[in-house]
Amino acid sequence: MNFGIAFAPLVNVQILWAAFAVACILSILLFVSRSPGAAIRTAGLALIVLALANPSLTREDRDPLSSVAVVVVDKSPSQNFGDRTRQTEEARAAIVGRLSRIPGLDVRVFGKPMSFWERHMPVGMLLRSGWDATHIADPARSLTLEAFQAATGNHFSKPVPLDRFVQYGRWYQRQALPDLDPREIVRVETGPKGFQITLDDGESFSSRRVVVAAGIHPFARRPPEFANLDPALASHTSEHRDLGRFAGQQVLVLGSGQSALESAALLFEACAEVEVAGRAHQIHWLQGWASTTLHSRLGKIVRNLLYAPTDVGPAGISQLMARPDLLRKLPRRLQDKLRKRAVRPAGSRWLVKRLEKVPIRLGRSVTSVASVGERLKVRFDDGSERNVQHVLFGTGYSVNISKYPFLAPELVQSIRQFNGYPVLQAGLETSVPGLHILGAPAAWSFGPLLQFVSGARFASRALLRRINGSAATETSSERTR
Repeated sequence: MNFGIAFAPLVNVQILWAAFAVACILSILLFVSRSPGAAIRTAGLALIVLALANPSLTREDRDPLSSVAVVVVDKSPSQNFGDRTRQTEEARAAIVGRLSRIPGLDVRVFGKPMSFWERHMPVGMLLRSGWDATHIADPARSLTLEAFQAATGNHFSKPVPLDRFVQYGRWYQRQALPDLDPREIVRVETGPKGFQITLDDGESFSSRRVVVAAGIHPFARRPPEFANLDPALASHTSEHRDLGRFAGQQVLVLGSGQSALESAALLFEACAEVEVAGRAHQIHWLQGWASTTLHSRLGKIVRNLLYAPTDVGPAGISQLMARPDLLRKLPRRLQDKLRKRAVRPAGSRWLVKRLEKVPIRLGRSVTSVASVGERLKVRFDDGSERNVQHVLFGTGYSVNISKYPFLAPELVQSIRQFNGYPVLQAGLETSVPGLHILGAPAAWSFGPLLQFVSGARFASRALLRRINGSAATETSSERTR
């Protein structure tokens, strides 16, 4: 067995070398000036640089473990309102591509590609994410939007239309995962050999490892004031494929983020009488003057310094969000503040003109709701009322893994959680060994990058390192026995 040290830097290599150079210069100055505590301070600088280099001990020359299987569970392949993203589609290919390199590992992938986009996203929708952030990642970085256009002759520009993205996702699946099993997993529970998996056709098998990348559809947030109301009177944006069904109706949209604002625009264009109300006191529009200047007008060097390629979060914060392993070392309170700032509700600037004739009332909260025949009377905290035919919730999603219908309740209860989020360890592994959860549920442990398309590359690499490490450890144990 051979031992070695592997480095997975938490920052770009150039930044790491720059930090090393600065540390050396400061150390020299400390000793030359005979500063008190120079040795301790130098050791502190060395530890900081070492932490940024992120070293780990590796063991090689292991036998393959043919009994290990990985299952990627994908019941709801994606999410995008508020740009909750294509994490599932990306994760399926990026993870499988990397895991398939491990000898003896049987990787089985289940789910219906792009089904969430087709069933729960409105016709006419445009993706909020930029062009580069809309690529579904793959290990070779070859299955890009440009590659799809070149291969199919299907040309389009940004913002990317929903129907084109669905076509791109299916093309991607045919290239990267031709053996995708369209059956759905209906049950994951603990078993004598790790986990017992049951499919929708009744087939059951065991697996020593399960990777859940199941999207956010079960987490749709509905205001408690509207509990138990008829869905014909109040519903979530994710419940509608064609908003044209509301033509001629009075519709109140609740929310101030992308899902609420774009739904309102589509409703208005479908000839509905629409109004938007939200608790926020202002709408945060993306692609403003400052953001555009920093992104495009000051040159590539400034852009790359302030914004990571993952492009999650504002200037400066973007660089930290792109490094989940570094982010999670910060105090919990600071992590929460940074996450809230990085992914606060916001709308694409191309919606401004489309909403010019749509009333938007901010700083208002719903205090009571009453059904009056086939209408709803909604009262706000300022005393005003609205009498409408339908209320549409553009209120986003609230993670709670107990709402994943395929996870056995006993299994969910054994997972360490915080407010519905799984508390994850290295490799996005839960407190139940062998069970990994990716996507939006991983955001509490690893930051908001995991909610977005650009986060799947980090997720797949972290997962691969974890499985590789576990395989080495298990092989070592077997040899010892």
